[in-house]
Amino acid sequence: MGKDLAIELDRIPRELNLIIKLLNNDPVSTEQVKNINWDNFIDLSIHHRLYPVLYPKARQLPEFIPAHITRHLFQLYQTNTFQMLQLTAEMESVSKFLTENNIPVIFLKGPMIGHELYGDISRRTCSDLDFLIPVDDLLKVETLLAEEGYVKDDYIQTVLNDWKWRHHHVAYYHHSKGIKLEIHWRLHPGPGKEPSFSDLWDRKSMSSLTEYPVYMLGEDDLLIYLAAHGARHGWSRLRWLLDIHQLLIKHSDFTTVLKLSQKYYMLPVLGQSVVLSYTLLNRKQLEGINSILENDKYCKLAQNAVFYFENMVNLHTDPVPAEVSEYHEKYLLSMMSLPQKLLMRASFLFPYPEDAETLPLPKPLHFLYFPLRPFLWGWRKTRKHASTLGGN
Repeated sequence: MGKDLAIELDRIPRELNLIIKLLNNDPVSTEQVKNINWDNFIDLSIHHRLYPVLYPKARQLPEFIPAHITRHLFQLYQTNTFQMLQLTAEMESVSKFLTENNIPVIFLKGPMIGHELYGDISRRTCSDLDFLIPVDDLLKVETLLAEEGYVKDDYIQTVLNDWKWRHHHVAYYHHSKGIKLEIHWRLHPGPGKEPSFSDLWDRKSMSSLTEYPVYMLGEDDLLIYLAAHGARHGWSRLRWLLDIHQLLIKHSDFTTVLKLSQKYYMLPVLGQSVVLSYTLLNRKQLEGINSILENDKYCKLAQNAVFYFENMVNLHTDPVPAEVSEYHEKYLLSMMSLPQKLLMRASFLFPYPEDAETLPLPKPLHFLYFPLRPFLWGWRKTRKHASTLGGN
């Protein structure tokens, strides 16, 4: 495969093919739009969160894009612009009151990404604000958010403090503002090796979007974070890949990113994202990038992600179809490096909250869940199997 990057895209919808052409500013012909299902074009634009960048392009092609489709894109674009303005104001406010309470905060995603990568907050969608804080400040931040009117939106079951490494964020919601915040103490769900908060803080950058300082991940850390986030979700939103493309345009040297990715076992997700970006979007050669593009393993991982483009997969809406869930489980395993796979298998030996539900024990005896875990797991499997047989 190597330099040819022979990623097979024959089965992706023709409407998505058109969207990719528009993203790349490729010439569009009458023949290419003749059999387009415009309702599906809109659905895909919404699904992949690309309508903010598609609207300006559609407006410039009235001979190919029907007027009612351009109007629909404009309505979506306009609604998104208002939402991004609201989120920008809230992001600045959150940064200010946390900083004033001596809590360092790094925003992971949000309007500042649109501003830094696209030059305009209206060109990127955002449904909530994600920020990272030191885990030791979590309780203090939760108290401060409650004082600001935010209500905890989800609760994590835990035993023996496994939440600190198995999970990575908790959500808060402000009902009158209609804004959701995700407080992260890790970049990704565990188990996994990650840079410390202090390391990320040392490499942080400051957004130029707001008057009050809003800090975000440094360019190298942001690229790895967005690559891992997009890969974990199968690139089921093409917008995530467009973010990678925009970041690669800003990068002048790939060497530091490669070193960081290797240190934290993120080379597979970085490699996959670069191959997908290089294949689907406008290609840009960077210093050090050839080692990625010439690696057959990363090309294969990129091919595995095409499934999510072919089927318009939504992993956030239950129930996820069984065939999609089965594919995604195998896909996630394929994205892991050997150390990650070993760490994941080792984590199964650590007690789960389900063990405490199966056999409640006083907290001083929770250490017994370690030797009891295989038996409790086997008991649950037996009960589940018996229940299934009974249902039949």
